[in-house]
Amino acid sequence: MAQSLVWLRNDLRLADNPALAAGLAEGAVVLVYVLDPAARWGGASLWWLHHSLERLGADIAARGGQLVLRRGDSRTIIPALAREIGATSVQAGRAHEPYLRAIDRDVAASLQKIGVAFHRHRSALALPPESVLTQAGGVYGVYTPFSRACFEALALRPPIPAPAKFPATRPIAREHLADWGLLPTAPDWAGGLRATWQPGEAGAQAQLAAFSPARLDHYDLSRNQPGIPGTSMLSPHLHWGEIAIDTVWRMIDAQPTPRHEGKHIYLKELLWREFAAYLLWHHPSLETTPMRAAFEQVAWRDAPADLRAWQRGLTGVPIVDAGMRQLWQTGWLHNRVRMIVASYLVKHLLIPWQVGAAWFWDTLVDADHASNAASWQWVAGSGADAAPYFRVFNPVLQGEKFDPDGSYVRRYVPELARLPDAHLHAPWQAPEMILRGAGVVLGKDYPKPLVDLKYGRERALAAFKVLGKNAA
Repeated sequence: MAQSLVWLRNDLRLADNPALAAGLAEGAVVLVYVLDPAARWGGASLWWLHHSLERLGADIAARGGQLVLRRGDSRTIIPALAREIGATSVQAGRAHEPYLRAIDRDVAASLQKIGVAFHRHRSALALPPESVLTQAGGVYGVYTPFSRACFEALALRPPIPAPAKFPATRPIAREHLADWGLLPTAPDWAGGLRATWQPGEAGAQAQLAAFSPARLDHYDLSRNQPGIPGTSMLSPHLHWGEIAIDTVWRMIDAQPTPRHEGKHIYLKELLWREFAAYLLWHHPSLETTPMRAAFEQVAWRDAPADLRAWQRGLTGVPIVDAGMRQLWQTGWLHNRVRMIVASYLVKHLLIPWQVGAAWFWDTLVDADHASNAASWQWVAGSGADAAPYFRVFNPVLQGEKFDPDGSYVRRYVPELARLPDAHLHAPWQAPEMILRGAGVVLGKDYPKPLVDLKYGRERALAAFKVLGKNAA
């Protein structure tokens, strides 16, 4: 019987997995995950990866298969393992990350030398990034026409059921997940992650099922309110490939919602994820280099104390601090608040967007090379279809608009819980009597603002003036 090696990367699932299906169509399969140091996963991602692999391995074993774990350079491990098992082919999901694309080129060359076919399948994205082009054959630089083109070109594949049983194969030597040391030891900072998430394919399916038609119906309105469960929270499951984009799209599109707006906005947000991957595909230096070269002229501040206060949620601006504490506690951050905290760091504190992106990379369970970089560049004004550099979010107004009852701030900044709504988002403007009544002494119980918001905005605009017309 022919045997294939199924190389799992961003597709840690059994259902709707085209690489796995292609391997099983040829005969028996051995599944492998390689912990490659080139991935540079942050701490929160490693926590998620441990639990996702643990559950995937159990699912595979329950069906009579085996998940082989190897640690090291994929360029040597994959060809060697293919030779060891006598594989006729290696099946994998296509990657859009630059480091994986480079690895794939080298692996393909090595496999060709030993006569093993290397097949890559559309798995992580709805459309191949190189297939979406303007009418002139160019690359889109603006999201809206890109999304229109995607809606027109989208062709979902039929559902692929998870295999009920794997054909028998001989046991393969594997490493033990516990030996990889992916989980935190002392101090154990993952308690909030454990309370919030269920990594793995079953967790992804449960999360999708919880995104009810009623929530989807009003998604266009509720998605901006961090104090309510208004979003799907599927981003880490999609990032790790525990659920296929095709599965999510089919489920959302089939929901019988009275209002079309919520569903349409959600699908467009799935396409923003596609747009980020598209930008990374065509701009491999997206994570480190501004797409608009003029932004390299900005005189950024080197302010380690301000950066540390931002990271810890101690800026003195409640909506910013609530967001950064949610990020640390849960490994996730509401999208509206991601924009607010990013704007505050880049504009009010004038700290480079790459520094903020690095912190997100280490603390997000959905840390994604493409989405992280594209979103930070959008906020900074240096990316494709970006917010203009002179747009500076006012965090007080943002808090008052999107957290009007203060439920979000009170959840993550409990020292301000007794402040009335009218003063919650700008406690430094509250009369002393109000502060005393709420048990708040600024500078003791809660920090004073790092920077006056008006001054910070003006400082940013002055620094960004060097861009001139080059930033447009």
